[in-house]
Amino acid sequence: MIDKNLCADALRLMLNSRFFEEKTEELFKAGLIHGTTHLANGQEAAQAGLCLALNDGDWIVPTHRCHGFTICKGSSAQAMFAEMFGSRHGLAKGLGGSMHMPDKEHYNLGSSAVVGSGVPLATGIAFKLKFDSTKSAAFATSTAQNPKTCPPVPVKNLSVAIFGDGASSRGSVHESMNIASIWKLPVLFYCENNRYGMSAPSDKMVSVDRVSDRAAAYSIPGKVVDGNDFEAVYNAVMEAAAYIREGNGPCLLEVMTYRFKGHSKSDRRLYRTSDEEQIWLLRDPILLLEQKMIQNSYMTQEKITDLEKSCRADIEEQAKKALASSGEKLSEDEVLNLVYATKEDRL
Repeated sequence: MIDKNLCADALRLMLNSRFFEEKTEELFKAGLIHGTTHLANGQEAAQAGLCLALNDGDWIVPTHRCHGFTICKGSSAQAMFAEMFGSRHGLAKGLGGSMHMPDKEHYNLGSSAVVGSGVPLATGIAFKLKFDSTKSAAFATSTAQNPKTCPPVPVKNLSVAIFGDGASSRGSVHESMNIASIWKLPVLFYCENNRYGMSAPSDKMVSVDRVSDRAAAYSIPGKVVDGNDFEAVYNAVMEAAAYIREGNGPCLLEVMTYRFKGHSKSDRRLYRTSDEEQIWLLRDPILLLEQKMIQNSYMTQEKITDLEKSCRADIEEQAKKALASSGEKLSEDEVLNLVYATKEDRL
């Protein structure tokens, strides 16, 4: 069993993620945020379990459903709200919105609206991390001459390519796994399987029973983990990360979870039954962690309630502050300067 302090950290992050999503939905319904958003209510253990198992300097490249991972990696909720308001105080200075939230300070390259597009970027980061670890041109020379004989190169840091079951059949994902395997790159392929790619159930759209079964085709370890169990996710990521840091190459983790909301804010979820949703609500990852903490005398119900109130109040305050400055936007000249910025002046 993981220790008390780690559980408390996890619960705080998971609550912040849940309340952030709830506040985001509220702001959209009030007409204060425009465009679209993809909420991850119900997937919080997959987010916290990953990010708490990573080291400082480990990179993540999330999907369009990125809010929870961004919070769990350390980003400011106020800056995230500001981004959705189109404010200059946002993570991308208001130019990205809900699906594009980079934060280099916290080793988050940012997500993209293009499904699966972050996977080759994370693979590229892994190449750079391995190249830097050699401190010479030997790695580049060996990969050019005979890629499959690349020596194991222990690394301090790794990158995480986060994608969903809907992206698991994209060509860019398979190409990335192939080259990462050949070059033994330090990348964790992290498939957050919430069982639906938009409205299409993954068991009808994916050719294998488990996405992780495809790992064998690339000669890399593959594992399925209960994505609603924080401890299971955390331990699986710790194990995979240790393997990768030793220089053995990539791993594929398939984290099985479920989104409580629709694919996007306009999705009424007509493709699944209320009975199915009720079954999964009983496996709410926050509820499961709270139950485990009470059973192990890590926290009383009273303390948990106090923490919930504190986290909700903090998210409300961050949203309020972001809303107060939501009218402070970049000028046209400032936007153009960013587009044509030199390397030194970029975000």
